[in-house]
Amino acid sequence: MNRSASIQRDTSETQIAVTLDLDGKGESEISTGIGFFDHMLVLFAKHGLFNLIIKATGDLHVDFHHTVEDTGIALGKAFQSALGDKTGIVRYGTAYIPMDEALARIVVDISGRPFLNCEVNIDLPPAGAFPLQLIEEFLRAFSVNAGLTLHASVLSGRNSHHICEAIFKGLGRALDMATLHDPRVFGVPSTKGIL
Repeated sequence: MNRSASIQRDTSETQIAVTLDLDGKGESEISTGIGFFDHMLVLFAKHGLFNLIIKATGDLHVDFHHTVEDTGIALGKAFQSALGDKTGIVRYGTAYIPMDEALARIVVDISGRPFLNCEVNIDLPPAGAFPLQLIEEFLRAFSVNAGLTLHASVLSGRNSHHICEAIFKGLGRALDMATLHDPRVFGVPSTKGIL
């Protein structure tokens, strides 16, 4: 089964192209114009074992918000499309990821019911020039457009860079777990018969 998708999303603020292969090797080519965000998306692909290409241009002269949020939207749409009918997937995934003093817990349910619970201290200093508020904006845009329930909790951490790394690595790991095929699952893993 080919579980891949390509999405092109163009607005007056951003132009985003995403190609995603859920059954990859963790290879990526990321270019958003935001170096720190690129680094986080490389980590997401590497630890999720997704092949991921993202080319984004946006109104960075305004700020990073539109590019980060719209990348989340396009990546979420690509994720949902690549999953197809969700037949045979595990559905749930959990990852606890340490990064030095930081520890993040990421829990996902490929439920078809978008929801984000984000417990990140946004009052910490930015990671370089990247405000932590944008982590929540990205996760919300991604989870809504991917159709998943996502709980992201930072259990400890003082260094903003470490916190962000733990979140993005954890998101990749949890999604890799949730998208795996289980040969014991016939149809979709839901008593409703639909996800």
